[in-house]
Amino acid sequence: MPTIETCLLENFAELDGALQQIHAFDWIAFTSRNGIEAFFQRLKDLGLNLSVLTNCIFCAIGTDAERLAAFGIKADLIPTQPSPAGIIAELAKIPNIAQQTILVPVPEVVGVPEPNVIPNFIAGLEKLGMKVTRVPTYRTRCLDKNIYEVELNLIRQGKIDVIAFSSTVEVAGFLQMVDARSDYEHCAISRRLDATRIACFGPYTAANAQKLGLNVSIVSQDYSSFAGFADAITAFFHH
Repeated sequence: MPTIETCLLENFAELDGALQQIHAFDWIAFTSRNGIEAFFQRLKDLGLNLSVLTNCIFCAIGTDAERLAAFGIKADLIPTQPSPAGIIAELAKIPNIAQQTILVPVPEVVGVPEPNVIPNFIAGLEKLGMKVTRVPTYRTRCLDKNIYEVELNLIRQGKIDVIAFSSTVEVAGFLQMVDARSDYEHCAISRRLDATRIACFGPYTAANAQKLGLNVSIVSQDYSSFAGFADAITAFFHH
């Protein structure tokens, strides 16, 4: 039950400008697989060869590095902590990182407030003294709740065991789909054994879900891939 969808930008001007000047960047930091997909698709649409990326150093998170490799690019930096904060921690160890230029392809979030993950990432890079260019690469927007009448009714009736969120914007999209807190109160605040459980893909999504009023029961400690998320949910119900 997707609560959001990713789609093409309506205006490619900023992205196209960055790609045409890609040689000006020392680093390119991807924070999502969607960003990688959209970046290389636009590179192809503009007829730009991968050789324009020769002088860039690439960051990718967790198994996103495998998707980057599928486009013929090796991730030079894969943080031990699979998160944007992990990228910052690794960059902080590099001598003379200040004043180096970094391009950050990000989503343009439509219909819900932008989660704090990307703004915090940008702020962290700037704190290192890096010259940061944030560029919208794809759009993330909420879906119409009317397409999920059956699923939302099952949640209201308490017939769903677990709701799994992989990002903060998914949580925000879900909350826009429900009509009132009473629609999800049993899974938001209840600690009953038969309550619907909220599962989150890593501590950052969990922290933001809690700020939005959800009671999070399951948090994957291995959030480098969705396999770790599935294992955490399985372990919770087998405990």
